[in-house]
Amino acid sequence: MRQETTGCKSTKRRRRSSSSDAKPVRMTRYSPLRHPFAPQKVFSEDEINNIHNTALRVLQELGLKILLPQARKIFAAAGARVVDQLVFIGSDMVQAALQSAPASIRLRAANPVREQVYEEGAMLFSAGSGCPNANDLIRGRRAGSLRDYEEALKLVQSFDVIHKLGPCVEPQDIPIHLRHYEMMRAQLEFSDKPMFVYARGSAQVLESFELIQRALNLSDEAFKNGVWATTIINTNSPRMLDRPMAQGIIDFARAGQMSIITPFCLAGAMAPITVAGALTLQHAEALAGITLAQLARKGAPVSYGGFSSNVDMKSGAPAFGTPEHVKMQLGGGQLARHISLPWRAATGAASNVPDMQAANETQMAMWGALMANATLTVHAAGWLEGGLTFGYEKFINDVEVLQMLAELCVKPQGNDAEIGFEALADVEPGGHFFATQHTMDRYKNAFYTPLVSDLGNFGTWQEGGAKTSTQRASVVWQQVLADFKRPPTGAEAAACVQSFIAERKAAGGAPPMD
Repeated sequence: MRQETTGCKSTKRRRRSSSSDAKPVRMTRYSPLRHPFAPQKVFSEDEINNIHNTALRVLQELGLKILLPQARKIFAAAGARVVDQLVFIGSDMVQAALQSAPASIRLRAANPVREQVYEEGAMLFSAGSGCPNANDLIRGRRAGSLRDYEEALKLVQSFDVIHKLGPCVEPQDIPIHLRHYEMMRAQLEFSDKPMFVYARGSAQVLESFELIQRALNLSDEAFKNGVWATTIINTNSPRMLDRPMAQGIIDFARAGQMSIITPFCLAGAMAPITVAGALTLQHAEALAGITLAQLARKGAPVSYGGFSSNVDMKSGAPAFGTPEHVKMQLGGGQLARHISLPWRAATGAASNVPDMQAANETQMAMWGALMANATLTVHAAGWLEGGLTFGYEKFINDVEVLQMLAELCVKPQGNDAEIGFEALADVEPGGHFFATQHTMDRYKNAFYTPLVSDLGNFGTWQEGGAKTSTQRASVVWQQVLADFKRPPTGAEAAACVQSFIAERKAAGGAPPMD
């Protein structure tokens, strides 16, 4: 058995200066990011062609039920066959839409440093969104409030690896006809990243756009010069588009803002039980939404989207991070590249608490999005209970994973300085590399420093209180919120919209579309 030694005599034999070596620079800002690996495939090219062509058949032969009369009129004026509420969309109309939809979209932000380019190859993350509840170890599970919404914004603002905003927590203590005022004010006050607007009817959408213009002093022309706000458009699978979603596509397209068309196709429930069948339905519905956006305004920024997974066939509950979820992400990426558009994927967690199950589900789905080269991955941090709850500790632990994935975007070098032959020569068999010049030059920045993970041994961990990652994450988010400072644009932006919001509230607000 080899004896442990504390001396470094092997390194004293030869110490060479490496001042001429190029010192490695560790990434400290995780924005912008580009995918580090080539996209993976789950279907052959012939199979992707078959799925695409079958989706076109679905639109042309089976049609899509569209509940908004204005949307049906737009399709009819372009030559689609409309029977009652069913719209039959020809493949030529879809092809024309795909040709006019932009492949690269500029996401604007109050702080130009936060801007992103939304295109194939870009790798963007947004936090868990649309959650009616919030949960943390200190205050427990509760209905989402404006306080929770603002705290989630502060957490998102504090980590560069989260690239755009989303409605992490639904502030249910604000009446829905007034809610968009507070949600927009909070985004403008506590963040300077690309913003999100709910598509809940023209009145709320247009007022939200006006709030952005007032806060950032944007003319109509400047507002249309790039995308200042995005929205998620979920179809009502199978084969239906409701009134608010159809109106949202039209409103965002005409204002030059981006709608992310995202069918939520759960195999075995709202979609065929097979991966290929669910993807065919997803593709058909996404193509219909993209086509409506281009008919409303040719060249409108629009994104292909997919959020397809499977259900638990025993309970009917949505499942996430499953092998089928990953396969659908890979297939979704292939379909997006087939039509040459950037696209949105999503992670997810069905777990009710931030435990091992939640971590497995989110990380499996995250790797699916990474391998599929998703442009944007939604619900990347904090999502629990299938989207019913935003978890503070879950958010922090997920951010750890996202930062580690971001580190993969820095390609390692294989030059002589990095290989370090002199370091290899400096250390005798059975020695160690701690004190070599090669190590001393690099040790401060050589490895990723964990945000919440504990890399100490058992004794050190026990002496530190034997805390789980969830408990450590609780300390992290509390410290982040305690240290938070509004972005430089925050105070002025909030002040600019104060009188407008007060006037609109006094006038009764804006009820959402049914």
